[in-house]
Amino acid sequence: MITFDEVTVQYDDAAAPTLRDVDLHIEEGELCLVVGHTGVGKSTLLGAVNGLVPHFTGGTLFGRVVVDGRDTADHPPRELADVVGVVGQDPVDGFVTDTVEEELAYAMEQLAVPPATMRKRVEETLDLLGLADLRHRALHELSGGQQQRVAIGSVLTAHPRVLVLDEPTSALDPTAAEEVLAAVTRLVHDLGVTVLLAEHRLERVVQYADRVLHLPGDGRVVSGSPAEIFRTSSIAPPIVELGRAAGWSPLPLSVRDARRAAAPLRERLARTTPPPVRSTPWSEGTELLNARSVTVTYSGVPAVREVDLTLRGGEVTALMGRNGSGKSSLLWALQGSGPRASGSVRVNAPHLDKPRDPGDLKAAEARRLVGLVPQTPADLLYLETVKQELAQADLESHGSGPRGPAARTLLDRLAPGIPDGIHPRDLSEGQKLALVLAIQLSAAPMVLLLDEPTRGLDYRAKSELVRIVDDLAAEGRSVVISTHDVEFVARAADRVVVMAQGDVVADGPTTEVIVSSPVFAPQTAKILAPLPFLTVNQVTTALLAEEATP
Repeated sequence: MITFDEVTVQYDDAAAPTLRDVDLHIEEGELCLVVGHTGVGKSTLLGAVNGLVPHFTGGTLFGRVVVDGRDTADHPPRELADVVGVVGQDPVDGFVTDTVEEELAYAMEQLAVPPATMRKRVEETLDLLGLADLRHRALHELSGGQQQRVAIGSVLTAHPRVLVLDEPTSALDPTAAEEVLAAVTRLVHDLGVTVLLAEHRLERVVQYADRVLHLPGDGRVVSGSPAEIFRTSSIAPPIVELGRAAGWSPLPLSVRDARRAAAPLRERLARTTPPPVRSTPWSEGTELLNARSVTVTYSGVPAVREVDLTLRGGEVTALMGRNGSGKSSLLWALQGSGPRASGSVRVNAPHLDKPRDPGDLKAAEARRLVGLVPQTPADLLYLETVKQELAQADLESHGSGPRGPAARTLLDRLAPGIPDGIHPRDLSEGQKLALVLAIQLSAAPMVLLLDEPTRGLDYRAKSELVRIVDDLAAEGRSVVISTHDVEFVARAADRVVVMAQGDVVADGPTTEVIVSSPVFAPQTAKILAPLPFLTVNQVTTALLAEEATP
């Protein structure tokens, strides 16, 4: 179905080829998982399948890429649209209509699919991806996860033979991600669709993969079975890391297989005490934010219902819940920029004589109290260079309140090595996040709100974000992280708040809330239950302590 014949891709401004001498043959009906750290060429590999590389991206492609008998050198992307469907990292970039139903029908209109067939396929896709209740909704009104499902559905309606998915579950809650992956798996097994899927949250997808394509970072593509590749790869999901630490062979790729192998490990760990997850365990600090009866409505429909929330210094709080549960609306209401139908928010800061409501302040003043990094950090980047963005942040940080460190100093601490002259939108997702964090922290807010910060980050970048969040909490700040990434929450958060339909339905210590949940529990907790271990690092630390005990 897909053949790469001695393919090398060289971009004009790159010192070395992004892909080098790639030889691959992918059979019809295979689900191939593409893995590798950020910036190693995964998007280039995927883009070569439908001709975006090099027809759209530029650069030079040596060798041949053949898809269903069509050479991409002779067939630009528009001539492959009936064969290859592509869903990119940011679903909004691909939308061309106004409503869900129109978006699902658009690709078929371009392919001249008969109206009766179009209607049937739209109905099937609405049911397949759980979008029936949203069919008449405007796309801009949807949550990030709902938009992601619409983007996938808009590709599926064309019935392509090859499906290319670049982080398809990055904005989805665990349940919605399982639904999408189940739908993709049905396409593979029932219809023989070939799927290439790049995903940083490997714990969600590794059990479905027939083959793994690993990009180690030197331009090569290493192909093999999941167990074979993950035995030695530098990137692996927690279940594989636990298997490596425990010496299991073969490596388990599903929780079921891991639990079967973990009985002796559970017996050993039952004699130990789980060490703290965070390097600086939380101790109750000063109350920094107090929200009471916060309600947010859109066109009379409540998105947040009378939520009470108290945030303290030194605390890392994870805000979780399914897509559309009101997490982002609550964050914007707390920051003061978003609408608030009723309720109060009071923020304490050392330079204030009394608590203030950020919603009553000008934007620049509110930013000194509560900083917010949105789901798409690039939304806050509007200048031509990194240097200009940092200089503007320093300029806006002047005011009656205290100034934080220079934005450049903060950026070098968060992500060293980013040059001044580069355009902000040319940065990787992790670098964009670091830049926006530096911009927000330059105003020295004591409360920092992060909306889906791990989207687009690989495991290495997430580890760095854990360190950053840990340092911010150690400085006495309160950090709130809205996320669907349960593995990140297990490593970073002291407290978990769960929302559903605008209400807070759970609020407590991380271990108590997520271990008891079949939806939000991380892989390590599922494998070792009922023991209260959340991360692989906790397990290895406990085993080393046990071995050192006489």
